[in-house]
Amino acid sequence: MSEITDEIKVREEKLRNLKEAGIEPYPYSYDLKENISDIVKKYREKSEEELEKEEIETSTAGRIIAKRIMGGASFFHITNGKDKLQLYLKKNIVGNERYKLFKTFDLGDFVGVKGKLFKTRTGELTLVVEDFKFLSKCLLPLPEKWHGLQDKELRFRQRYLDLFINPESREIFEKRFKMIREIRRFLDSRDYIEVETPMMQPIPGGAIAKPFITHHNALNIDLYLRIAPELYLKRLLVGGFERVYEINRNFRNEGISSQHNPEFTMLEFYQAYSDFEDLIKLTEELFEYLINKGIASEKVNFEGNEIKLSPPFQKLDFIEAIAKYSPLSKEDILNKEKLIAHAVGLAGEDNLVPTYGKALDYVFDEYVKDNLIQPTFILNHPEEISPLSKPHRKMPGRTERFELFMAKMELANGFSELNDPDIQLQRFKEQVKDREAGDEEAHLIDYDYIKALQYGMPPAAGEGIGIDRLTMVITGTRSIKEVILFPLLKPKS
Repeated sequence: MSEITDEIKVREEKLRNLKEAGIEPYPYSYDLKENISDIVKKYREKSEEELEKEEIETSTAGRIIAKRIMGGASFFHITNGKDKLQLYLKKNIVGNERYKLFKTFDLGDFVGVKGKLFKTRTGELTLVVEDFKFLSKCLLPLPEKWHGLQDKELRFRQRYLDLFINPESREIFEKRFKMIREIRRFLDSRDYIEVETPMMQPIPGGAIAKPFITHHNALNIDLYLRIAPELYLKRLLVGGFERVYEINRNFRNEGISSQHNPEFTMLEFYQAYSDFEDLIKLTEELFEYLINKGIASEKVNFEGNEIKLSPPFQKLDFIEAIAKYSPLSKEDILNKEKLIAHAVGLAGEDNLVPTYGKALDYVFDEYVKDNLIQPTFILNHPEEISPLSKPHRKMPGRTERFELFMAKMELANGFSELNDPDIQLQRFKEQVKDREAGDEEAHLIDYDYIKALQYGMPPAAGEGIGIDRLTMVITGTRSIKEVILFPLLKPKS
């Protein structure tokens, strides 16, 4: 620890020296001709002879990540976090005083450089520095293991270090944001309109989850951070928008795990005059599109399993899935009292709320999820766990709903939308009974939404896709913290 403190003192002294020498340590800008990645991409394939003949002059900037100091000439490497470029500094080119100054620059400092490109005997693309400008002082020493910051907690708490030290982390996020861009293009090309809905809501709705509560002082009312945008997006269907989507931030007051972060990103989209089978088809088309665009591969390795992302995906009935992977029969599962008793016994100290809906969710999670490695649509959920879904036209007590699972995770949830205001109100009232029985995640009654349905909502289907989990699968990443730039962590004491 004392060594780090001593190094910080040395760096602070160098900062003072820069100021005393009349050098601004934090200038406003630098006029660079090309960034490091552009230079590497354009010139790395050129031969030594070609570079010498063309005499390519350029200017760029980056963070110093390595230096090899010698007598009258030294080598440095700078990076933009994605690519790196070698610098060759000669005393007889920049002058003795400037050469001595550059040698005092620390790892982590930013510098702008101008010069000509050439290749060393080992074939490394290099810039001979003819002029330079100091751009920013790094006052804290970089982690010792430059070629891989391994402390996961440090990586998540100080993502800014992780991004420029670990190229693989940067690649994950670049893929994430390219994926989001392509999802937008996919939906835009199908006449969807991107919209924005409230993140603070007077009544939390659209999902079965526990919300975060805040208070608005001027209005003196409690508000809830949204758990889903669903009920507002469906209000837009009532208003005449036939195809809408939102890539939104949702907030759920739940535990943190490798698959859960209280703040997460969801894509939700709604399509009038369609049902859940239309969206099953659209979901497969989306995966095919992402594969064709090079965002996803046809097969990915996830925790030692090769997962086939190329459609079509297999389909399995919700009740049949539990019967297939659990000791329960179909009759046991449909027997509400028997299933509740089994789930409560299975939960033990988890203190499961004794409702049929909670019991269904619990036994499914316990027996089925870990078996859903390959992409699988789970279909026809019971009404008790699908309060916003349209009743199944052929299966009493069930709904026209699907969930897409892969890599042991739920990635998507969609259904034919319930647009009968009377049935919806009755479903809400049943949720209130579950809430009174102790289920804090049960749906509240949103009377304004009921009023909207009374004005008439066209037949429609809607779906939500978890962007974070989709990124996990596409990149073969095991923890949701690896795909969220700044995941929620418990503050250090």
